[in-house]
Amino acid sequence: MNLDGLAPVDHAALRTNQALIIVGTLAAFVFNAAWLSAFVGGVMLLGVAFSQPGFLPVYRALARLGWVKPDPLLDHPEPHRFAQLMGGLFLAAAVTSTGLGWSGLGWALAWVVIGLAALNLSAGFCVGCAVYYWLSRAGWPGFTQAPPLGSLIGRPPHAHGEH
Repeated sequence: MNLDGLAPVDHAALRTNQALIIVGTLAAFVFNAAWLSAFVGGVMLLGVAFSQPGFLPVYRALARLGWVKPDPLLDHPEPHRFAQLMGGLFLAAAVTSTGLGWSGLGWALAWVVIGLAALNLSAGFCVGCAVYYWLSRAGWPGFTQAPPLGSLIGRPPHAHGEH
C-alpha cells in the first residue's frame, strides 16, 4: 500500500459529477428512458478511460460561470476512478437488464447508483472508495493506495469515537 502519491483532486468536480449522475439517472427512471441511463453510464466510463470525472466538461462550464468553485484536496485519484467505474458498470448492467425485459432489476441497479452517489454528495462518504481501500488492504493486485492519513477510512476505530 502506498501513502505517497497524493495529488490535488478537485472535490468540487467530483460533487458536480455526482449531482449530474443523480439527476441524469433519476430522470431516466422518471421518464422510463433506459437510453438516458446508458448515456450517464457511458459518460462515467469515458471519464474512467480519461482519468477524470465523466461530467468534467459540464463542471468546467459551471466554474466559468462562477456557479461552482474549485475545491482541490490532497487525495488519491485512483479510488474515485474505481468508484466511477463501478457506477458505470452498474448502469451498464441496469441498461442490459432493462433491455432483456428485466426492468425491475434494471431500475433497482440504477437506484443503487443514485443512492450511493447521493450518499457521497450529501455525507461525503464514497462507498466505491471504501471498497477500493478494502481491496488494497487485502492485497489485491492493482489496488495500491492506502487511505490518506486523517481520512475517516484511514483511522483506526477508536480514533473517531468507536470502541
